[in-house]
Amino acid sequence: MNDKKRCGEKKRKTNETRISLSICIDGTGRSDVNTGVGFLDHMIQLLAAHARFDIDINAEGDLNVDDHHTTEDVGIVLGGAFKSALGGKSGINRFADVSVPMQESLVSVALDICGRPYLAFEVESPTEKIGDFDTGLIEEFLHAFVTHCGITLHVQSVRGANSHHIAEAVFKALARALRRAAAIDPDSAGGVPSTKGTL
Repeated sequence: MNDKKRCGEKKRKTNETRISLSICIDGTGRSDVNTGVGFLDHMIQLLAAHARFDIDINAEGDLNVDDHHTTEDVGIVLGGAFKSALGGKSGINRFADVSVPMQESLVSVALDICGRPYLAFEVESPTEKIGDFDTGLIEEFLHAFVTHCGITLHVQSVRGANSHHIAEAVFKALARALRRAAAIDPDSAGGVPSTKGTL
């Protein structure tokens, strides 16, 4: 196996946001995340820690309007950087499914790193806000992420009564699933896990 770490970088500059992001899939879980949206920072820090990805993000957005553009655009850039880090996807496990509890909440995630973006999001938050953060932006973030990294992602809340707990379970389950799916299968002999020969 090649010992070179799989890393990717992306930047995005629009009239609404300016974002610089790097990710190392073969990392330790270290993160330095500054988006200006506190709850989003917290969720990405969880993602990095539980996926054991190294993630650095600096983002400036039109937060005087709301958190939407920044949250969505960070998802876009993170997805693109993750896709870049995966390279040709040789030897990866490709599929993963994980269920994560967070106290009374339970969330299940299944994903396929297949090159076909799709999001099935069956999560209802009991409240519209977590602090100042609009809970509807979690789906917007994930939609942007899967679209730009080319994965199929199914997220389902099995149960939950606390919006913060549900959101944490979503990101922790996503992290664990991404970690497993992106990991190198020692039995793959470096091949791409598809009968087409490409993903």
